[in-house]
Amino acid sequence: MGQNAVNAIEVEGLVKTFGRLRAVDGVDLSVPTGSVYGLLGPNGAGKTTTARMLATLTKPDAGTARIYGHDVVQEADTVRGLVSMTGQFASVDEDITGMENLILVSRLLGFGWRDARERAQELLDAFGLEDAADRQVKTFSGGMRRRLDIAASIVITPEILFLDEPTTGLDPRSRNEVWDIVRALVASGTTVLLTTQYLDEADQLAERIAVIDHGKVIAEGTPSQLKASIGAGTLTVRLRDPEQRPHARHVLEQALGVSVEMGSDPASLLARVGDTGNVANAFSDLSQSGVELTEFALGQPSLDEVFLTLTGRPAEQDEQPADQSGTEEAA
Repeated sequence: MGQNAVNAIEVEGLVKTFGRLRAVDGVDLSVPTGSVYGLLGPNGAGKTTTARMLATLTKPDAGTARIYGHDVVQEADTVRGLVSMTGQFASVDEDITGMENLILVSRLLGFGWRDARERAQELLDAFGLEDAADRQVKTFSGGMRRRLDIAASIVITPEILFLDEPTTGLDPRSRNEVWDIVRALVASGTTVLLTTQYLDEADQLAERIAVIDHGKVIAEGTPSQLKASIGAGTLTVRLRDPEQRPHARHVLEQALGVSVEMGSDPASLLARVGDTGNVANAFSDLSQSGVELTEFALGQPSLDEVFLTLTGRPAEQDEQPADQSGTEEAA
């Protein structure tokens, strides 16, 4: 790749507005070369708008962004030669075959007929689509379409690949297949900027994560750093008698000195604890007050809990704002 001297992406104070909506509000990012960097946030948080500005598809209103030192506005043509972008929805032509799609893209990128066919076959083989090469794309499953779409985006292997919500709408097996493709791309030297609203996807793939909400980066770090930032651990208990939950909650709050939340299970309680030394005393207090437990666990917080702490709401309950411009993100 030959670009290891500087970070792949450097962003300072990036801003984009659509009317009265400040979609991106002073974003700063620094993305190391040869890594997966996740932009994690709910629908409408500003993830896709940020990625579009970095890919030169939308001009920023303020701030600077550089791809391997090249300004995305002043050196847009150079930047376009370094990056590729795959959107939330497959951009391939459904009425032609997988092979024909890849040959078409290769030809548009300057390949001769023979080289285009060879490159198309290489990608079909690499992405497990060789058996579907001569089928119309309209007959493909969602996972197959997404793999073909990513294949089309790397006909010429980019220095940086922007993956915008790459597994939206896919079943678990197809999601895992896409994740394997992303890992293989990074292993070959490509830097990946991944936008996602799926907490498990960011946890699985990203070496560093920026959590974006309302156009701002509200936290940044490795998954482990983000989890550690909200406490030493998460205590989860399940009661034998669900009717004792209000009483058990009070006992735990007194013993732990922290707020205790009701779990989704009617017999469960959970608390983020900074000092795990109080946990044994809490169990003793529960026992003395007549509360029986069927199970308990003390573990590292999940990204779901990080998101809840940072934004004040679970990821799955985020609201999707109305599209303000036609170019603002749908996810």
